[in-house]
Amino acid sequence: MKRKLLEHAFSVVLITVVLVGAVAGIGWYERNARASEKEKTEVFGELAFVNFNDPFDRALLEDVANVYYPGQHDRNETALAEIASSHEQALAKKLTSSHESERLNIAKAGELLGMYLSFLIVYAVVIALTYYGVHTIGVWRFCLKRRELEQTQLSFFQKVLRLGRSTLGVAATFVLFSPAYVIAYALKTRLNTDTSLFMAVLALVSNGLLIVYSNKFYAFLTSESRKGYVETAYVKNLNHSYDPHASDGIPYRWIFRMRKRFDGHVFDHIYRNASFQYLPTLKEQASFLITGLIIIEMALNIHGHLSYEMLRQLLYKNYDIVIATILLVFYTVKATEVFSDVMSHRIAVGYENTDS
Repeated sequence: MKRKLLEHAFSVVLITVVLVGAVAGIGWYERNARASEKEKTEVFGELAFVNFNDPFDRALLEDVANVYYPGQHDRNETALAEIASSHEQALAKKLTSSHESERLNIAKAGELLGMYLSFLIVYAVVIALTYYGVHTIGVWRFCLKRRELEQTQLSFFQKVLRLGRSTLGVAATFVLFSPAYVIAYALKTRLNTDTSLFMAVLALVSNGLLIVYSNKFYAFLTSESRKGYVETAYVKNLNHSYDPHASDGIPYRWIFRMRKRFDGHVFDHIYRNASFQYLPTLKEQASFLITGLIIIEMALNIHGHLSYEMLRQLLYKNYDIVIATILLVFYTVKATEVFSDVMSHRIAVGYENTDS
C-alpha cells in the first residue's frame, strides 16, 4: 500500500511541477512578446505625446523622423505606419476585450477556489448517489433474475407484469443512456436548470453513468455466483432463496437500504466480494463523471461554475487560469484514486484477518 501511495504522491508532484512550469513559461513568453512588440514600435522612442488620429501630428512626426534619419524615407514611413497600426490595435483591444483578459492573481485564485468547492460538493454527491444506485440496481437485477429462475410456472398476471417491467426497463435505459445536453435542452424551458441540485441529478441520470456501471456490477455479481464457495454455502444449508416474501429470502427493504447487508444468506458473500471488485472502477468513473459535468455546464450555459469557467478562459486564451483549473480537477481525480486504493486495501486486510 505504501508503494501505491508513493506512486500517487510522485504523480501529484510531477504534474504540479509540469503545470506550474507551463504557467511560468507562458508568462515568460508573453512578457518577451510584449517587450519585442514594444521595442519594435519604439524605434523613435516614447511617443505618448503624439496623437496618431491627427493627420497633422503624423505628418509632423514623419518630417522630424526624416530630419533625424536622412536618406531613410521609406524606412521611416514604414516604421511610423507600424507604430500607428500598433496604437490602433492596442486601443481597439483595450476597448473590446478588457473584460476578457484576466490573470491568475490572489483575487482570481479565491474565486476559483469558491467554484472548486461547489464543484467538489456536486462531484461528491453524484459519486455517492452513483455508488448507491449502481449497487441497488445491480442487486435488484440479480435478485429478480434469480427469482425468475426459481419460478417454474407463471400465471397470466405474472407474464403481463414481466412484460410491463421489461418495457419500463427499456424506456429507463433510453433515458439513462441519453446525453446530458439532450435532457437539459428538453427540460430547460420547464424547470429552473441553473442550480447545482439539478446539475447533480442530471449528471446522475445521463450519459450512461448509472446504466454502464450497474451493468458492470451486475456482471461482478453473476461471476461471483458461479464460484465454488457458493455451492459450498448451499451444502451448508445457508439461506439461498431470492423470494422477497419467503422467510429465507431477500426482502425488498434489504435491497434498498443504504448500507446493504444480507445476514445469513449466501448472497451476502456474493455481494461483498462483488463490491470489493467494484471499488477500483471508481477511478475510471471519476474521469467519466467530470467529463459529464463539463458537458452539462456547457449545455445549460451555467456561469460561475468551475468547468464552464475553464472553457471560458480557454476561449479568451488566459492559459494560466486554465492550467490552474486543470490542476484542481487533476487533484480531484487523484484523490478519488487514493480513496479507492485505500478502501480496497482495508477490505483486503480485513479478508486476510478473517482467513487467518
